[in-house]
Amino acid sequence: MEKHIYDEKNGLSYTLCGNYYLPDLVLNEEEPTYGKYGMLRKQFLKEHRPIRYQNLLLSGKLTAHLNQIDQEATEQVEVLMKQMVEKQGVNENLKRQDQMRWVVEIPTFGFAPKSQL
Repeated sequence: MEKHIYDEKNGLSYTLCGNYYLPDLVLNEEEPTYGKYGMLRKQFLKEHRPIRYQNLLLSGKLTAHLNQIDQEATEQVEVLMKQMVEKQGVNENLKRQDQMRWVVEIPTFGFAPKSQL
């Protein structure tokens, strides 16, 4: 019996171990690079959508999915922050004219958009 075989039907190669051919599987060990919103999405999937989480994990698409969610959420927060700053009139003119008021106003915007996601 051959030590290594390749099955063209499914595209997998196999190695002979004893009397059985076992697939040569390689785990994709890329380091996850997603941010805060990716981590929140992962936790949500684990707790509330376990089948979807397992499907993404086993298909190797979990990290890409979490990166996409993280990017979309981050962009949405940036847009909301910009809209809120413009609506309240907290801009560079205010920063030049009244720095203390600007310093007081800006941190309050950091928390509001995140609750709207």
